[in-house]
Amino acid sequence: MKAIKLSGFMLSAAMLAFSCGQSSETVETSEAEEVAVATGSTLALDVNSSKVNWRGYKPTGQHNGLIPVTGGEISVEGDAITAGEFTFDITGLEIHDLEEGSENHGKLWNHLQSDDFFDAANHPQASFEITEITPYAAGDEVQDKEQFESENTPKSASELAPATPTHWISGNLTMRGNTKNIKFPASVSMNNGTITAQAGFNIDRTEWGLSYGDEATAVDKAKDQFIYNTVSVNFDIKAN
Repeated sequence: MKAIKLSGFMLSAAMLAFSCGQSSETVETSEAEEVAVATGSTLALDVNSSKVNWRGYKPTGQHNGLIPVTGGEISVEGDAITAGEFTFDITGLEIHDLEEGSENHGKLWNHLQSDDFFDAANHPQASFEITEITPYAAGDEVQDKEQFESENTPKSASELAPATPTHWISGNLTMRGNTKNIKFPASVSMNNGTITAQAGFNIDRTEWGLSYGDEATAVDKAKDQFIYNTVSVNFDIKAN
């Protein structure tokens, strides 16, 4: 992996990768790639300040919440990030749009934990490992794709991306035992020994085997009997 240098105290890292002129609908995915080798000093992830928010969509509504970050670290050598890895607790998934303890909250939580979605009994954790970081160059852009229009059309990629991205980050995202390499734009900074990184993007859940209600199999989308494959993800990461 090429180390990415900071300009002054500005750094770039977390979860993004794209080269000049490329664009993305949901994040670009490929087969798992070799993980970056950690060199230099190691900064521990601040699990109390780091979070991953999610939002799922269906024509008749939306659900949102977070997945707890349980651990991780970022390696820094001089003014460059060389590697990073993060783990997430699927069994600790939170739903924020339904009252905890309510019947609907319980039904949705159990369904998300089931084999229809995360299969948490067999795959209780998810992870992300950085494979490469490249600068966000002038001319780079996030391109939106057309989606089936409804009252709850998923947020576009450009809506979710940071206003002023500094880099593209690529890494292996593992969920439900499936690993895909993804790329997305992020805004990262370093100040007084603390790294912060924010990113927002869409994934196609079916690429990781979360295929319940797959919209691609909907016989008649006008009946709204499907769940959008698009899931919005927002990262807010801090390491000390």
